[in-house]
Amino acid sequence: MAKIKTQYVCQKCGYSSSRYLGKCPNCGSWNSLVEEVQQSAASKPGAWLANSAKYQRPQLISEVSLQQNPRIQTASPELNRVLGGGIVPGSLVLIGGDPGIGKSTLLMQVSGQLASSKKVLYVSGEESALQIKLRAKRLAVSHDQFYLYPETNMQLIKKAAVDVRPDFMVIDSVQTMQEPDMQTAVGSVSQIREVTAELMQLAKSQGITIFIVGHVTKGGAIAGPKILEHMVDTVLYFEGDLHHAYRILRAVKNRFGSTNEIGIFEMKENGLQEVLNPSEIFLEERLKGATGSAVVASLEGTRPILVEVQSLVTPTAFGNAKRTTTGLDHNRVSLIMAVLEKRAGLLLQNQDAYFKAAGGVKLDEPAIDLGLAVSIVSSYRDQETQASDCFIGELGLTGEIRRVNRIDSRVAEAAKLGFKRVFIPKNNFGGWQLPTEIKVIPVVTLNQVLKLVFGK
Repeated sequence: MAKIKTQYVCQKCGYSSSRYLGKCPNCGSWNSLVEEVQQSAASKPGAWLANSAKYQRPQLISEVSLQQNPRIQTASPELNRVLGGGIVPGSLVLIGGDPGIGKSTLLMQVSGQLASSKKVLYVSGEESALQIKLRAKRLAVSHDQFYLYPETNMQLIKKAAVDVRPDFMVIDSVQTMQEPDMQTAVGSVSQIREVTAELMQLAKSQGITIFIVGHVTKGGAIAGPKILEHMVDTVLYFEGDLHHAYRILRAVKNRFGSTNEIGIFEMKENGLQEVLNPSEIFLEERLKGATGSAVVASLEGTRPILVEVQSLVTPTAFGNAKRTTTGLDHNRVSLIMAVLEKRAGLLLQNQDAYFKAAGGVKLDEPAIDLGLAVSIVSSYRDQETQASDCFIGELGLTGEIRRVNRIDSRVAEAAKLGFKRVFIPKNNFGGWQLPTEIKVIPVVTLNQVLKLVFGK
């Protein structure tokens, strides 16, 4: 009888070792190595796919026709935008998010929309057919081409795919799927890696578009090896606060489109509904006359979004000043405070500072620097900013306001929402059509902006 060979595999990053190690040398995690049985190349579950694959003659790129497999538009413009203009046939899309955030709800609604003209196979390893039916009834999802299959065995799932021949397939979730030939626990690194490889082979060979649901860890990353995100075509994160109704679908990897796009939804009793004007939602609760508040125009992919940034600066009661940020980059905030102290004469060393991007959105681009600096000065001096002002510009270390991209779309969004003045970098002024309903003020330095806004 052949000796069974084992190895120790890190459940965080997939690193393998012939002996047990308390700390993973690759990712530094403690007690993450688990003993697993090694699989020979001949006995690997995916080996039959490689052996049975038919040889196809290499094609010239000029012979490939995009008209034969055009992008498929869903009934959700927000999802189409995040995917880069629609669903690419034969792609593998991974959607991650916290438990209860709405991943299954989103895919159930999208499946119902697609089933009106295409064949959809919904595979669930977490719910029975009755439970899925109850959720589908609540979301008003019912079509003749919508197939349910509660199963976790990948061999049976592949047979079902061959039998049904769906155009779209949903796997909910990849951590519950198992390859029975592998002698490892469900949800382990080896299982997730092998299941994803088989789903990728199924998508590419059969032309099936597959959506995979992935759970996330406490740190916010998708559970399983990092190679999982490298194998798929698109990685989407479904973000939001369980205590609020708004959800943000963000693309962090997309082979067929931009990775900066976001889609915004609102969770209601009958499912997720799109937010067509997110800027208005983020600004609707802004208080007039409040200090430490400024509106910035952030660009998420091709979409400009106006967001209120809030700052609270107060004398510290301890020796070291405290800095806390929510939705903003901590290093960017520290840099702006240093520039204000050096170039604008603000004494911030003994001040606690708290920062927040209202609405739960995350901002991380240079164009928000000017608005963030104005909000800090407003809180420090206890002077309010005008509610009809918007600020766009990157702040340099010498106090200069530097140019940003897509200035025309940012200003147009501010004008559409009724703002009266917008401060932009002088180098962005000219060369494009200035709107008549908003006053565009070109500025060069930070001190010039502070003088125009606060009068000193």
